[in-house]
Amino acid sequence: MPDPNGFLRYDRRLPARRPVPVRISDWREVYPPAGEELIREQATRCMDCGIPFCHDGCPLGNRIPDWNDLVRTGNWDAAVESLHATNNFPEFTGRLCPAPCEAACVLGIAGGQPVTIKQVEVEIADAAAARGFIPRPVPAPSGRSVAVVGSGPAGLAAAQQLARAGHAVTVYERDDAIGGLLRYGIPDFKLEKRHIDARLAQLAAEGVRFRTGVNVGVDVTAEQLRAEHDAVLLACGALQGRDTPETPGRALRGVHQAMAHLVAANRAVATAAGGGPGVAVTGEGRAARAVLPDGTPIDAAGKHVVIIGGGDTAADCLGVAHRQGAAGVHQLDLYPQPPHERDEARDPWPTWPWILRSYPAHEEGGERVFAVAVQEFVDDAGQVRAVRIAEVTVEKRDGRRMVTVVPGSERELPADLVLLAIGFEGTEQQPLLEQFGVTRNPRGAIDARDDWQTAADGVFVAGDMHRGASLIVWAIAEGRAAAAAIHGYLGGAGALPAPVGPAAQPLAVR
Repeated sequence: MPDPNGFLRYDRRLPARRPVPVRISDWREVYPPAGEELIREQATRCMDCGIPFCHDGCPLGNRIPDWNDLVRTGNWDAAVESLHATNNFPEFTGRLCPAPCEAACVLGIAGGQPVTIKQVEVEIADAAAARGFIPRPVPAPSGRSVAVVGSGPAGLAAAQQLARAGHAVTVYERDDAIGGLLRYGIPDFKLEKRHIDARLAQLAAEGVRFRTGVNVGVDVTAEQLRAEHDAVLLACGALQGRDTPETPGRALRGVHQAMAHLVAANRAVATAAGGGPGVAVTGEGRAARAVLPDGTPIDAAGKHVVIIGGGDTAADCLGVAHRQGAAGVHQLDLYPQPPHERDEARDPWPTWPWILRSYPAHEEGGERVFAVAVQEFVDDAGQVRAVRIAEVTVEKRDGRRMVTVVPGSERELPADLVLLAIGFEGTEQQPLLEQFGVTRNPRGAIDARDDWQTAADGVFVAGDMHRGASLIVWAIAEGRAAAAAIHGYLGGAGALPAPVGPAAQPLAVR
């Protein structure tokens, strides 16, 4: 039984972040490990509600009250088992997920302090990693083979589930290393890559095979893949960045998609650390400098940086710019500044609220500017030198966003490097789609039937490629659910966990 007075005795508390001057001088994670006393105290705040709405906030169906109470009583081994029962990679979600479970925590009603679910989760996962992730015994082979195209969280979760069911699984990745955006899209200060490597060692020990540098549809055709495997899972993500081609000056040097900057920076860090091949790098440690494959520098050192966008990707660019030594950074958001607390009329508990979210990168420097839109990227001999912005009002009419410029509000911000972090338009148009006989829908995603199959028999889809750019918990949940569908398609005995269906949506009040 949980402590019925825990939430009365303890306030919500998180471990202190590493000091800003220290952490911006390296690429290590912002948060140091929390002490066991703090985590047990925070786990004690969980009430094990009669109706635990945190379960509904998380698509994985994590048994949150169960492992909170196990941590409270010091039963870490059982907490590890309980956490892994529903989540293949809690060390990823505990670091990267924005925690819709916390938004749905009963203690968050009326502006209260929800349980630090995400922090407890990551500490349980790190306790498991410290002991070493124990591979499950490889079961008797089923005689069936599955190809997983893409090695992000959806593909890896599906691969592990299918391998544990006895199927021969091969993961195909077009990049030079496994991990998808976890590897080259997420900066090390949020996720050190040793966490990926430790989990990959477990998957390999469980029988999953990895093939890197293989661009399916180019290096290997869809026909070859289908001939070699009994089923195929497409989990290629949603990497088609949203652009602004109509904005004057978009083609200037120094204006880039945010992911181009993040990938180049991550490759530079990996190379400087001896982590394998990457883009060209000069210098060592913090001084490592990245360039694009065509040789174009995309480094923020000494530059005035403007980041367009207000989400996670923009915050990642902000943190990278600080560590690369930017002269100054402005982050622009089209929308007005959100409130600091939940507006119950707009976003009633337990739905995900629209509030001001400040990331560790925001306390490291830079200026956030709300309710503005870029009017022009200002030219200086083919290189961007500034962005001209104007204040705007935004409203929705008949489901469409209407942006109105405030007269006389235009001004310029200096800019040597501009990063577009304004979202994604779905999965990329690539040869494998045509070869498999699947097409993108109007959202740029790939539709799935109720059994997770695409329009092509035996070809399944999961994660952002099906859903559009979303949260890591949704990617893992869809990977697990698609694996269950593939297992059934292959005639496997029993049933694998399927936490969500293809039409599942985040918690909402209707």
